[in-house]
Amino acid sequence: MTEEVKKQHHHKEDKPLDKMTAIELKEIAHEIEGENRDTGVDAMKKEELLAFIKKAKGIKDEPHPHHHAHKKTSKVELSKQDLKAKISALKKVRLDARETKDKDKKKIKILRRRINRLKKRLRKVA
Repeated sequence: MTEEVKKQHHHKEDKPLDKMTAIELKEIAHEIEGENRDTGVDAMKKEELLAFIKKAKGIKDEPHPHHHAHKKTSKVELSKQDLKAKISALKKVRLDARETKDKDKKKIKILRRRINRLKKRLRKVA
């Protein structure tokens, strides 16, 4: 083997299965599959390939600790008056930001977006 092939082959083994591309996973699945060509590895999607490889190698599928299910928090519905008050307060802050000597464009842009989002929420409430 040439050095390039060795580096590529070694690199694939170090890479975790979840980070591999579907093509790399298909190569591994073909190695596992061997003579048994009935599994249809070529038609599998990445998730199916991961499940097939993990099952064949006896790897338990454990969720990552940082990938826990997000709890849906209910949004606090603001009344029409509350939304209008927030919009006017943000408009004042935006006006102050425009009048400053530096004219912080990033802050002005963020405030504009927040005001627009609040306006959309106001239209939904009304």
